[in-house]
Parts: sequence; structure tokens; C-alpha cells
Amino acid sequence: MKAKITLLPGDGIGPEVVASAVEVLRAVAAKHSHEFMFDEQLIGGAAIDAHGDPLPPATVASCKSADAVLLGAVGGPKWSDPNAKVRPEQGLLALRATLGVYANLRPVRVHPKLANLSPLKNEKLQNVDMLFVRELTGGAYFGAKTRTADTATDECKYTVAEIERATRRAFEFARGRKKHVTHVDKANVLETSRLWRSTVERVAKDYPEVKLEHQLVDSMAMLLLTRPSAYDVIVTENLFGDILTDEAAALAGSLGLLPSASLGDGKAGLYEPIHGSAPDIAGKGLANPLGTILSVALLLRYSLGLEAEAKEVEAAVDAVIEQGTLTRDLGGSANTSEVGAAVLARLGTAQKEAA
Repeated sequence: MKAKITLLPGDGIGPEVVASAVEVLRAVAAKHSHEFMFDEQLIGGAAIDAHGDPLPPATVASCKSADAVLLGAVGGPKWSDPNAKVRPEQGLLALRATLGVYANLRPVRVHPKLANLSPLKNEKLQNVDMLFVRELTGGAYFGAKTRTADTATDECKYTVAEIERATRRAFEFARGRKKHVTHVDKANVLETSRLWRSTVERVAKDYPEVKLEHQLVDSMAMLLLTRPSAYDVIVTENLFGDILTDEAAALAGSLGLLPSASLGDGKAGLYEPIHGSAPDIAGKGLANPLGTILSVALLLRYSLGLEAEAKEVEAAVDAVIEQGTLTRDLGGSANTSEVGAAVLARLGTAQKEAA
């Protein structure tokens, strides 16, 4: 297979974790005789510094022509002035809108070896395996905004079409999993949530084999920590999904461990770890590359259709966790390159075992 992958290392630890993930992609390509072509471009703070634009035209053109986009992280103290007219995060939001990726997938699975890192008791973490489907291009993040000396507004707006396309993705994934969808909203207060609820209920009728339940976002925040194994696929709006998925990262033990995929109607997607740019550890070799490497597995699965290769990468990461080659956030002492090298070694071992 031939594929073009645009690389957006971004800011902070982004370049470090993307570098490790690219080595994994190169190893997969060499092992299975694929041809992956990489095109590195700027986004976020790095792009502001170079071009005064968090998403330059060259970046947009490369991403639009790519089979997949791999992103590191954006932002940092250098560009953190809330009154600045140009901010790194604007580049990421604009990229999502430009690519038309509306469903953000965030799988959360607890590795037994890391259960002790979670603030929850081990027995609550058994069989935790959930998939968040977060609507990505609507809601308060994209609504009209106003600001005066003493007032501010952020419009939260949704259309039926936006809700339906994300919801259908959630039900399709649930079909192949435990056939259970939990919809999270605030329908007792918000009109947008009432539209979400009625639309989700209508879509659910097309999937009679899938059980649907509704949870209010405030109670869901509690339930994620008190009975996380009860959930399979969770679908929700943009802002709620952003908050709940970061909370769910506590179940896995670290933000550095979790991947994400942002998908639209085509095969091309945007892949990134859920963590931020972590400027306090940037350049020190302390960043955990596993979330980005697992994002590569999602890239192989969803954009390139390489399921066997995706499973190999995930198995290699599991093996590295099991053997204890871990960065500081996971209780280990390995640096970024050592963890990446351990994954590459496991991929090589898997090849020998298969032979």
C-alpha cells in the first residue's frame, strides 16, 4: 500500500512523541512492504512564530491531499495570552473544520499492569473498555462569541444533521462491540441537549440490537469513576466530550497513554494523543510516546484499512507496558526514545514469532 501522511509535530513535546510514532510507522511499512510518504508541516505556536498564522495555507494544502494526518500537540506559555487575537488552538479547531472531521474517537482501556496508577480501587477497573464518540465541529467551541468590558457569550449551536452523523458513528461502533450506547447531555436545562436527546432516540430506532441509555453530564462525571466498567460506547457533544474524556484518562493512569482519532465521511482522518503540549517537560526526553504510537494504530486501522498492522502495534505497546519499560508518568524511569525503541523491538519480535 502507498499512503501520504502529513505530520504536524506542533509545540512542546509534540515533536518528540511524533518522532517516536513515525519510527513505528516506518517499521510497519518495512515489515509489510508498504510505502508511507511523510510531509511535515507547521501548526499552532510554531506556525504563528514562522508565519503569524496557526494554520498556514501550506499546512492546509498538505492535510487536504493526505491519506491521514498525525498531530503532536499545540500551545504553550509563549502563546497563552487569553487576549491574543491569534492563538495556537485556533489552528487545531480550524484544521478539524477544514478536514470535516466530526467524530472524535477516544478509546479508554485499563491495562492490568497500570491499574495501581489510577486513583480508583483495582476492583472498579476490571473490564474497563469504553469508546467515547465526541462530536467535534459544533457546540460552544464553534459558536458565535461576544465580549464587552463586563459580559461575554459563547453560543452553543447544533443542527440535527451534525448530531445525527456523530450519533450514527457511535451506533455503528457499538454494533461491533457490546451493543450498548450511552448518550450524555444536560437535557434538564439546555435546549441543545433536548435536540440531541430527541435526535439520538430517533437514530436509535435504526439499531434495535443496540441498547440506548441517557445520562446527564454531571451524574456521568460521577459514574465514570464509580462504575466505569458499565459503559461501552459513549456519545456526547463537543464540550462535554472534551471534559469527560480527560476525566476518563485517570482510569488508564495517565493522559500520556490515550490515543484519539477524528473522522469524517471519508477515510482520511486526524490522529493525535489526547494530552497537551506539556511545555514543562519539553525537550527533556520525559514525554510518554505511547499515546501517539497508539494513535498510529488507529491511523492504520481507520484511514489505511490495515487492521492486522494496527493490532500488531497495539500488541507491541501492551508488551512494552507488561515488561515495564515506562516513562515517569507511568511510574517508570525510561525516557521517550527508550520507550519508542522498546516498541520497535517488540514489533520485530512479533515478526519473528509470526515467522
